[in-house]
Amino acid sequence: MLPMLAILGVMYFVVLLPQSRKKAKAQAEMMANLKKGDEVVTQGGILGKISGVKDDEVTLQVQEGVRIRVLKSSITTIKGSSGESAKPDPKGTST
Repeated sequence: MLPMLAILGVMYFVVLLPQSRKKAKAQAEMMANLKKGDEVVTQGGILGKISGVKDDEVTLQVQEGVRIRVLKSSITTIKGSSGESAKPDPKGTST
C-alpha cells in the first residue's frame, strides 16, 4: 500500500503539478494580452467583441449598442481579433 501511495505522490509532483502551473500561466498571459477588437467567449457562454479594457474588467459589445462589463478572469477564449478571420476555411485551403 505504501509503495502505491509513493508512486501516486511522485506522479502528482512530476506530471500533474507542472501541467496545472502551465495552464494557469497561459490563462494569465491571455488575460494580459486582451485588446480592443478581440472577439471573446466568457465562462457564462457570452460572445462579444472587446470595446474597452481597464485594470481588471473588460467592456464587451454583445450587440450593436449593447455593452456589458465583465471581469477579465471570466474570459475563457479569444476567438479572433478585428483584423483576422475567426473562422477556419472549411475546405482547408487558403486564399
